Amino acid sequence: MKKLPLGIQNFRKIIEGGYVYADKTQYVYSIVNNASYYFLSRPRRFGKSLLLDTICEAFSGDRELFKGLWIYGSDYRFVKHPVIRLDMSNIANDTPEILKDGLRIELAKRVKKEELDFDYNMPSNMFKTLIEELADKYNQRVVVLIDEYDKPILDHLDDIETAEANRKVLRGFYGILKSMDPHLELTFITGVTKFTKTSIFSELNNLLDITMTKEYANICGIAAEDLDKYFSEHMDDLASFDHFKECSDLRHEILAWYDGYSWDGANRVINPFSLLTFFMRKKFESFWYASGTPAFLLKLIKTKPESFLALKNLEISERVLDTFDIHKMGVGPLLFQTGYLTVKEVRRHGVTESYLLKMPNYEVESAFHMNIIAEFTEKDEDVTETAYRRIKKSLKSGDLQNMCDVLKSLFAAIPYQLHIDREAYYHSIFYAVMSVLGFDVDAEVSTAKGRIDAILELEDKIYVMEFKYRDAEPGILPEAKQKLFEKALAEGVKQMTDRGYAKKYESGGKKVCQAVFVFLGRDDIEMRVI
Repeated sequence: MKKLPLGIQNFRKIIEGGYVYADKTQYVYSIVNNASYYFLSRPRRFGKSLLLDTICEAFSGDRELFKGLWIYGSDYRFVKHPVIRLDMSNIANDTPEILKDGLRIELAKRVKKEELDFDYNMPSNMFKTLIEELADKYNQRVVVLIDEYDKPILDHLDDIETAEANRKVLRGFYGILKSMDPHLELTFITGVTKFTKTSIFSELNNLLDITMTKEYANICGIAAEDLDKYFSEHMDDLASFDHFKECSDLRHEILAWYDGYSWDGANRVINPFSLLTFFMRKKFESFWYASGTPAFLLKLIKTKPESFLALKNLEISERVLDTFDIHKMGVGPLLFQTGYLTVKEVRRHGVTESYLLKMPNYEVESAFHMNIIAEFTEKDEDVTETAYRRIKKSLKSGDLQNMCDVLKSLFAAIPYQLHIDREAYYHSIFYAVMSVLGFDVDAEVSTAKGRIDAILELEDKIYVMEFKYRDAEPGILPEAKQKLFEKALAEGVKQMTDRGYAKKYESGGKKVCQAVFVFLGRDDIEMRVI
């Protein structure tokens, strides 16, 4: 049984060390033969670095290293070229000055190694000269591979001034590549986000973006058929453990947890980091999500709680999905580019396309919603898990009053400084709670006469829910508060009955339960069943 290459991004080490390698060399062949400048966006820990290292080795001239792989039997000539490899995640970027120094230091290492003799104050000039000198020294065009090109920007999205200053440094640094075309064999750039070409790659107007291209949809990640091809022995090994013996279909369970990522709506791949960690740890858990969630992402959702409600079956145009602007960050595109949403379906509208997005799998969905609840309420996980069990029991038994009591305890934990006086805030937390529990929840469901706030479907019941928020003044008397509750509850009941929200579901054979929830701040919640 081959070893698992968890955390290993070095192609040579994987091949020579006898580790599992899902063959991606057919994509390397296509890349080196079809264009000269490429860009690829993929989420963190998705195999981008290993892909770049594989490309690097393809230009090393060592054909025997690829024996047994697809490219070995092709007509690829394995001509040796000088390669400049830059990993921006390893370069300090606390300020634009530190970023410039980091780039100079990184390039100086290569200058010294090649026994060249030059130095510049501007890293862009140093980069330009290094390319020229290497092409001249080896009499071959240079290959430039840049990994995590956007890291110096992403690290500072909670500090827009620094992010913008670092962006300007990178724009000047990457900008020299266009003028180096006569000296370059291949340029391949990877990252998480897709900044507008004018903001980062203004000069590289010939950069081919293969992020959403069907031909390269599976360039990173593990295809479902590769699970059987490369990991069958590891699955057989797991089947011998007691806690997996009750699993009737282990393969199906693995796919449910870690598969589902797609960039074209047709081809789907498994998260490689999660899959390898699962085989190593021998238990189902949210490995990729737990390895680090960007703080700026949760902060953005907290300030725009209504955006969280729109995540299920979110449809976005190709133009919006293709760009990222630090001054105008949209929750949907950002969640897609960072790996929390994926393409469910590509919809064509004449000559244009739009993308229907969804969360890829149970790992991401459960952990993401759990994190939203913890972030909004600042409750510990053990407390929230107890609340989940109580809510689940309440919904199955139809005891909505008990569920309402649990919600009160969750919302009471929201710190005053985080509390947002908006219906969407409470609606978001409710939606997150229900989603974590595994309930099929739809938010903002359209009908002929309006929008239903939430539809929650069980095996034998359908809950139709309406949410109302009323701003209660501090120190309001109990009598006044009760009147406020009664008025809002009556308005909600009237809205649901007048608009016939339940009629859409009455013919489905399930019991339809209607309820109105009224929020008067953090821990004042009342509910009425119709």
